[in-house]
Amino acid sequence: MTWILTNDDGIDAPGIAALAQAIEQPALLIAPQTHHSGCGHQVTTSGPITIDQRTLPVESNLLASYGIGGTPVDCVRVALQHLCPTLTWVFSGINMGGNLGSDIYVSGTVAAVREAALHRIPGIALSQYHRRDRPIDWSRSTRWAKRVIQHLQDQPLPSQTFWNVNFPHLPPEAPDPEIIQCPLSRQPLPVAYRQAEAGLVYEGNYHGRDREPGSDVDICFQGNIAVTQIQV
Repeated sequence: MTWILTNDDGIDAPGIAALAQAIEQPALLIAPQTHHSGCGHQVTTSGPITIDQRTLPVESNLLASYGIGGTPVDCVRVALQHLCPTLTWVFSGINMGGNLGSDIYVSGTVAAVREAALHRIPGIALSQYHRRDRPIDWSRSTRWAKRVIQHLQDQPLPSQTFWNVNFPHLPPEAPDPEIIQCPLSRQPLPVAYRQAEAGLVYEGNYHGRDREPGSDVDICFQGNIAVTQIQV
């Protein structure tokens, strides 16, 4: 088995470091050199894609680390074609911020595992919902990621499907959440803008979005780990 780790926050983001600590077998880290949050399924076809091999941290469980001059989907494509043609799983994240409901259409984190699913390779996208009133405890996210990955690898996953996982943002004293499999919310994000000198600025209230009962948004906002199986 050969696993790769990627993300859309960039190779130096704390979330992918947290994910690397959650992986219990050697893996390749193949992630964008820079931040690509919100890039969706964007690919690079009109210019070169650079590959920068990084020095591995001490006591790393990684086989190698590569910074890719492209998007998360580029990372999966480059892995398949050049760096790891035998890859068997793709893990993307841990994203700083939720990727719930309609977020999956703009998320680079989710796009990476969607691309893997198109090639009939299973994958898990992991995101850490973030409330602005408290910092993220990445060690906690690592613990939850390890638990979720172990759980989902034992679950059936039909061809060309993938898992989308969202962790809640709990107070420090809260107990660990349950893992709940649930459907994707089909409600749109709040749409609101304010007028600024340069034009309109988006200021939709993510935390006030519709909580369709039983959906991934509802489960995550309740304080549990939302797990959704998505077909490409």
